[in-house]
Amino acid sequence: MRVNAPSAAAKRILCVEDDRDTRELMGVLLTTYGYEPVISTSVSAALEQISLGGFALCILDNWLGQSSGIDLCKRIRAHDQHTPIIFYSGAAYKTDIQNGLNAGAQAYVVKPDFEHLEETIDRLVL
Repeated sequence: MRVNAPSAAAKRILCVEDDRDTRELMGVLLTTYGYEPVISTSVSAALEQISLGGFALCILDNWLGQSSGIDLCKRIRAHDQHTPIIFYSGAAYKTDIQNGLNAGAQAYVVKPDFEHLEETIDRLVL
């Protein structure tokens, strides 16, 4: 894992996660990777953030309390076909992964594979 200090030009990444501990960890990891994390705790908060734009990438959990990451991904794709989306979730069945990709995500990384997450972010954020 590399350690980069975020620069003024750090690329913003939206992370949608309802678990407090995971949110905190993702914030630290994304900052360490050299990105500027914006953390949303719900689908409604995420949609509000997305409407403001300016994200290089979105990271979604598959399980989001009252809704699902799949539904959120579809809603994002209805308005934004270009911003890369990664699912980062503990839902690891083949059907979970396929549903995430079918909803419009470019990648699906199973928790807690931080190395693969970092590689996938770097590959998708240009």
